[in-house]
Amino acid sequence: MGRLRTYFLTGLVIAGPIGITLYLTWSLIQWIDGWVKPLLPVHYNPDTYLPFPVPGVGLIVSIMVLIILGFLAANIAGRSLLSFGEQILGKMPLVRNLYSGLKQIFETVLSDSGSSFKKAGIIEYPRRGLWAIVFLATDTRGEVAAKLDQHKDGHDLISVFLPTTPNPTSGFLLFVPRADVILLDMTVEDAAKLVISAGLVTPPYKPGDKKLPEQIEITNPAQKERETIDG
Repeated sequence: MGRLRTYFLTGLVIAGPIGITLYLTWSLIQWIDGWVKPLLPVHYNPDTYLPFPVPGVGLIVSIMVLIILGFLAANIAGRSLLSFGEQILGKMPLVRNLYSGLKQIFETVLSDSGSSFKKAGIIEYPRRGLWAIVFLATDTRGEVAAKLDQHKDGHDLISVFLPTTPNPTSGFLLFVPRADVILLDMTVEDAAKLVISAGLVTPPYKPGDKKLPEQIEITNPAQKERETIDG
């Protein structure tokens, strides 16, 4: 019975992640197909000619549409049309705030030149003696930085995201002194696994060159370039 129990748990460890991954992937494909396929003309829908539905057609069409949209927005005419549309949205209450916030989030997360959430660290939270994993976002800027600099006698602050367990997509935005953050060698993905598993999945550690907190540099290159141009 002991061996059967061991074999069962081993099989569960192997089949569980594979099965859940396949299920979520299949669910995503079906969800996109359910939205896109009804919009396709009958002549271009392969389900019209085949006796069985073809999964993934909606996903492929969505990717192609996004590529074409990005290509059109990259030229002068596309940028002008996009700017005109943003001006219209900018005059609509509530909608302009929603659009502006979502646009900034997507630009930050999907920017190739950005350095958002590419480093993990630990800070003392919620009190001294207790430590929590955080994802380093960027240097604290704007009014928050100015007001805190006045209050804290010019301490160098950085913005960090403190994820919650077991859902790392929710959490808290914290502004902490740079010297209070201990940089970790593990990747953000490994840190996320540690948070999701509530400490049960610990990534392997190979001691390397340790970086002092004062050496943490997380300024977004795109932001620095814009500041140089504005200056």
